[in-house]
Amino acid sequence: MNLHPAKFWSREDSGKGVICELCPHQCRIPEGKSGICRARVNHGGELFTKTYEQVVSLSLDPVEKKPLYHFFPGDNILSTGPRGCNFSCQFCQNWSISQTDGPTSRLSCDALVGAAISEKSIGVAYTYTEPTIAFEYVIDCGERIKEAGLRNVLVTNGFINPGPLVELLGVIDAFNIDLKALDDDFYRKYCGGQLEPVLDSIKKVAKSPSHLEITNLLIPGYNDSEENISALVDFVASLDRSIPVHFSGYYPCYKFTAPPTPVEILIKAFEIASEKLDYVYVGNRRTSWGNNTLCPKCDNLLVRREGFGARIEGIDEGGHCDKCGRKVDIIGPWSNES
Repeated sequence: MNLHPAKFWSREDSGKGVICELCPHQCRIPEGKSGICRARVNHGGELFTKTYEQVVSLSLDPVEKKPLYHFFPGDNILSTGPRGCNFSCQFCQNWSISQTDGPTSRLSCDALVGAAISEKSIGVAYTYTEPTIAFEYVIDCGERIKEAGLRNVLVTNGFINPGPLVELLGVIDAFNIDLKALDDDFYRKYCGGQLEPVLDSIKKVAKSPSHLEITNLLIPGYNDSEENISALVDFVASLDRSIPVHFSGYYPCYKFTAPPTPVEILIKAFEIASEKLDYVYVGNRRTSWGNNTLCPKCDNLLVRREGFGARIEGIDEGGHCDKCGRKVDIIGPWSNES
């Protein structure tokens, strides 16, 4: 077992127990045991991570697949992630790598940076499972990625303590946070987590220079009522109506046998959200709507999308709508961030 010293922990008052302070679970871990995420272990009365330089996948993906629609549309990003998760979502679409102890491969930070450069990627996305449980790896790789002039993306459930999140904000250029429902009971019963820490994370990221998009997986009979959708939309709108929201269709997976999300539910969510948000998208379904980016001022087509492909059509070289001149809410080669 390859161990790497972990950050954000303390010792219990007696014995060799430790308290992991990376996420709100605050796991109290006895000697030789791991926390809920199975990634952080008490060895000799100190906390170590088992995920450092250990990844379950490495792939060059369209950035739209994260999903990020307002961050270098049409570009590719090298994507990787650790084994494990600090949630136990009963409907997890990636349960075979997040909820089991499957095989991993070693990938050093130097190798990851080299691969991103050789693949002509815009950077690295930490994704697939819950990348915050590999905090030390994300930070170390993230710093080197930025030194190479590339960008870091984090696709996360947002269940992390404020201190570690602040450190991540120093290296992560764009977040997609999965907001599962505006319902704490849903989080506790079906995800093994809590709502409030996720909302706190979203608020902090929204106030930071980092780019933010939000995804909501709609599950029939669980979180797809008009009340659920409206509550989520109202929360996002209270922060910034220009935050892109992606409503995603669910398919039966892992422990959930509810039927797939009907297109009618996605239509309902799209209509409700479009009343208060500038950018609403629909994923996991082939539709002729809910994919393109339009200018909120004049409805000019800014970015056309088909599947995971994207083509910039209505944005000038300075990052403005080429019809009305409004500055676009999209990070691209025209942005100061580049």
